Amino acid sequence: MHGYEMIQELDSRTGGIWRPSPGSVYPTLQLLEDEGLIEVTAEGGRKSYRLTEDGRPEAETAAQNPPWAQIGADTMSQVQDFRDAAVGIMGALKQVGFSGTPEQRQKALEVLNETRRKLYAILAESE
Repeated sequence: MHGYEMIQELDSRTGGIWRPSPGSVYPTLQLLEDEGLIEVTAEGGRKSYRLTEDGRPEAETAAQNPPWAQIGADTMSQVQDFRDAAVGIMGALKQVGFSGTPEQRQKALEVLNETRRKLYAILAESE
């Protein structure tokens, strides 16, 4: 596969939860090549990656417990809820940004900053 095809495949296998950036995929591919686990061929200006003999057992072992196998239906539903909420927030923010008064925009900014702090506070809570 080409690097971009790998990104699409990971996006598909995780139901859109994880879409790695090229900035994380390509350095990882370079590392795997440096370790002799994959080989690269250039086709029409694009690089294609293939497992080597040394890479095949590593891939088979990793395939037994892929990270996306741990994503359950509850997680998928919650991720969709997060996305829906974020889209709704962005829509409201757009309306305030274009139609709101300077005072309303300032209040919206304060709400956003407070929300960000509260979200980080959730992560800081001990269980």
